[in-house]
Amino acid sequence: MFVQIIQGGLAADRAELKEALDRWERELESSAEGWLGTTAGVTDDGTFIGIVRFASVEAARRNSERPEQHRWWTETSKLFRGEVTFHDCTDVDLMMDGGSDDAGFVQVIQGRIRDLEGLRAYLRDMDEQALRGFRPDIIGSITAYHADGGFTEAAYFTSEAEAREGERSQPPQEMRDEMDKMMAFYEGEWTYLDLREPWLSSP
Repeated sequence: MFVQIIQGGLAADRAELKEALDRWERELESSAEGWLGTTAGVTDDGTFIGIVRFASVEAARRNSERPEQHRWWTETSKLFRGEVTFHDCTDVDLMMDGGSDDAGFVQVIQGRIRDLEGLRAYLRDMDEQALRGFRPDIIGSITAYHADGGFTEAAYFTSEAEAREGERSQPPQEMRDEMDKMMAFYEGEWTYLDLREPWLSSP
């Protein structure tokens, strides 16, 4: 899987951007070979983030090279203020069921990783069933690793209310110990982007 992260401050009304994304689905989706889906939304402070999934980097490149795609982005980019950043991620992991178009709330987490290979080895051994039992509100997640050592993770929840309730739950000591071990693979602070009204689409 290949993931492109698109992020920027919104200058227009979010409804205008939503219409632009809807127009892409109506007019361009059918010819976007290898497109697997999009998770997008706007935070309370007007930050847009889009997580676009393709079957391969080659499929994503073919899509971006289409003249109609270029025209669509030229118009859509006018809805942003300042620079729009892109991260092209060929290294992607799914947890549990990955993403879901049925999610009622998506939290995007961004930060930096100290030891990627160690983290991935740890995650391979993680007891997902125990996590499901403790946090049934979590549907799954998609993590895309940036070339510069950063990461973007989209965590999908049944609803924001259930996610907040789950956050307040006290995990068992064994699970807390495991979480402490996991945090050693990261560095610095994390940034959280809450998509209270996520825009979710797939073929």
